[in-house]
This record gives sequence, C-alpha cells and structure tokens, in this order.
Amino acid sequence: MNTVFSPTNLYRLPWNFADNSISWLEPTSKCNLYCDGCYRENRNNSHKTLEEINHELDVLERYRKTDGVSVAGGEPLTHPDIVEIVRMVRKRGWKPIINSNGALLTIEMLKELKKAGCEGFTFHVDSGQKRQGWTGKNEIELNELRLTYANMIAEVGGLSCSFNATIYPDNIQYVPDLMKFAQQHIDKIHVMVFILYRMAILGKDFDFYVGAEKVEFDEMMYSKNDDNRRTDITSPELVEIIRQYDPNFTPSAFLNGTEKVDSYKWLFTGRMGNKHQVFGHIGPKFMEIVQTFKHLFTGSYLAYSNPSLLKMGRLYFLLMPFDKGIREVAKNYFRSIIANPRAFFSRLHFQSVMIIQPADIHKDGRINMCDGCPDITVWNDELVWSCRMEEQNRWGQNIRMVPRQ
Repeated sequence: MNTVFSPTNLYRLPWNFADNSISWLEPTSKCNLYCDGCYRENRNNSHKTLEEINHELDVLERYRKTDGVSVAGGEPLTHPDIVEIVRMVRKRGWKPIINSNGALLTIEMLKELKKAGCEGFTFHVDSGQKRQGWTGKNEIELNELRLTYANMIAEVGGLSCSFNATIYPDNIQYVPDLMKFAQQHIDKIHVMVFILYRMAILGKDFDFYVGAEKVEFDEMMYSKNDDNRRTDITSPELVEIIRQYDPNFTPSAFLNGTEKVDSYKWLFTGRMGNKHQVFGHIGPKFMEIVQTFKHLFTGSYLAYSNPSLLKMGRLYFLLMPFDKGIREVAKNYFRSIIANPRAFFSRLHFQSVMIIQPADIHKDGRINMCDGCPDITVWNDELVWSCRMEEQNRWGQNIRMVPRQ
C-alpha cells in the first residue's frame, strides 16, 4: 500500500462547530492527579450543580449536532453525581463517554455507570502523571495498569475502551511499544489516542493581549518558561515513529488546522487484525462511507462504535468495491487463512488509532487550532475550545500573541 499521505488523498472529516461527532462536557475541574502538560487548573471546589450541567446540555443541544459527549474535567469521577450526569446525557440521545484517569473507578461504579447509559471510557494513562505506585514508570511498565482498566471494561462488557497518552520528547520512543500492546489486546482496546505535548513557551518572542490590553500569561497552566523541551512534535513525525513497528501504517482521515491547511490536527487510522497480525488499514473511502451514511440516517456523525461491531471485521469486506484499503486487508486476511485454515475461526477486529496535534504557535503569533475540533465545550452560553478554557475563565476570551519587535 502507498504509505504517502497528504490533505488531497485523505478524507477530510466533515466535522465542524455546529455539526460534530463529539462534544465536551466538564462537570468539574477538580482532579485527583497531577499530569504534566495538563491544560486545566485543578480547582477543588468546582463541582457544577446538576442545574448548571443541564443548562450546558441545553446550550449544546441548541447549537450543535452531536453523536457522543465526552464527560471530562478535571476528573469526572470525583463528582458526586457522576451517575446522574451520565443519565442526563443519555436521555438526550447522546453517547456518554467518560474521560478519566481511572484511579477512582471500581467494578461496582462501572456497572452503575453502564446502567445509567455510559457507552465507554477513555482512560488517560502516561508517564507524565504523578500516580500513587506508578510515578516514574515508563510506558511499557504502565501497560500493566492499562490492562487492568481494559480488563475491567471487558468484564462488564458492551463498553468502548480507549486510551489516551500524552507524547513528550521523553517518551516518544515508546510509541511503537504502545502500538504493539494495543494490537496484543485488540479484542479489548478499541481506540488508542496519542496527544502531542504542547505548551506556550514564555520568553522574549511574544507579548500577550486581550483586545488592546497587554496581559501577563505566566500563570496559565499551559505556559512555561523552560524552552529546552520540544513542543513541536507533529503528527507526520509520529506516523514515522509508528512505522518502526508497522511499516505499512497508513492514516485515512484528518482534521486540518485553522491557520495551516496541511497540518494534521486529528489524524485517524483504522487498522484491522488480531493479536498476532495486522492485515492492513482502511482507506479514505471507508471513512467517507461510514460518516456519510451515519449522518444520512441519524443526523449526526459517528463517534465510538459499539464494541460488538468492531469484532465483526469480516462484515467490513462488503465495502471492498469502494475502498482500496479494505481490499488490501481482505487479500492479506485470506492469504493467512490459506496458510492456516484454523485462523478462519478467530475474529477479525477493527481498532482506531488517533493522533492529536494540539494548538501550534506560529512565528507571526497566529495560533493554529483544530478546525472542526470535537472537544468543544460550553462557556458563558457559547461554544469554545475546551483546551483554552483557562483563558475564558481569566479574561472572558482567548488571548492574542503578538511578536515583539
């Protein structure tokens, strides 16, 4: 398969501010862990009331079509009414997906959340966290913890299981190991997400403005004075590192940046295989067909497929006439069956891999955001980027960066 990709040969996901696959809900900004690179300030007394949360859901419903709602924070499991919050999201016909570090999760809580309508969990686990008993562990060692959570989800059943990991210069070499781990547990792990580390580096290069007023930016969670650590890892760069493990790894869809059309802010790859072999990767037409038909019949774009569909990979062969990637998967799969007929009785799984490249700061001060970002939330009855909420909380709007002369 041709592993070269560009904005013209990938499917540009049709998501936008008003019509998206996912939306973002923050019931609290309280958190029980410290994560390097976090963009939210930890506020202990920040639990929103159910009335406030219901109002934010009203705003989302008024302005935005959506399939799923990421219930995030902060750490959403610290909210005493998290089960009722999930129930409120579900009553509106949306898929509640909880974004959590998992530290507070128990089987009993998980069963209660599923009963309330939870569709899945996205666990954030990486070596940049200060987590009791795990601080200082590398990504390979942390796979033991990831598997614990994946096994919990599998035990309850019927829930999507995803993992986020922030990728720093310090842990980027472990990405191939994480990809291998995800493949080994492809029956339990449905999505693997790599979020590239970003910080606004303070120094002599920029001044910061809100309107015409110059402001100080040095107290923001996502700003720092240390400019010795890279904050410019790109999605194509990470693809090349993944190809150390899987040379044929090929993305199929993307979201571009608001300032740079050939920046891959959300870069999506769908791979098909089992724990022994990856047979290939779906192509752009597969993604276009799935998103188009989902929107045609339900009015919203797809987020978080049900796990029961992800293990029925041979069903996807119906799209072979339209998608070159699926034809390649089928060819490799049937070759393996010929070599080992018993392999016919093992399931073919679909697993998503997402690379997210957050805000990039250009030399002229422009900030390249995710165009059509799914992680849009509500602030003051408006839709805003969740990754820049601290600017809204402090100044009521996003700052501008102006190069110093």
